[in-house]
Amino acid sequence: MKLDSLQKLYLEELRDLYSAENQILKALPKMAKAASTPQLQAAFQEHLEQTKGQVERLEQIFEALGKSPKGKTCAAMEGLVKEGEELMSQKAEPAVLDAGLIAAAQRVEHYEMAGYGTVRSYARLLKDEESARLLQQTLEEEEQTDKKLTRLAESTINIEAV
Repeated sequence: MKLDSLQKLYLEELRDLYSAENQILKALPKMAKAASTPQLQAAFQEHLEQTKGQVERLEQIFEALGKSPKGKTCAAMEGLVKEGEELMSQKAEPAVLDAGLIAAAQRVEHYEMAGYGTVRSYARLLKDEESARLLQQTLEEEEQTDKKLTRLAESTINIEAV
């Protein structure tokens, strides 16, 4: 597809996020299993459920646009997931691994926040207010997850890793 309009770029960015979210759906259970701290396990499980809702919102947007969400693979998320898998394959002290898992998860969250902020802005420019509302909801969830991970890291996990 030739990217000759903001509408086409918007669709490509939405497809990128759809691919990213589906990759995260596969990675989060592995991260929860690798985590040793019950609070971190719970945070990953909670975000897994949240991510399912985020995928549904994206599907709702594609349905409203009359387009398919498929057709793009998010290479950036592939790389972030691979880094997380490499971390989990190393021999690490449990608290140190948990600190690394939080770092890996926050990289994912920051990538998603950038993506959702961008497509939300595109939706607004394209006068697609319902999609903008849905995308804003996901952006807020990603920001809350990032803050929760920061609190968990700073209050216990990073301290235990020292």
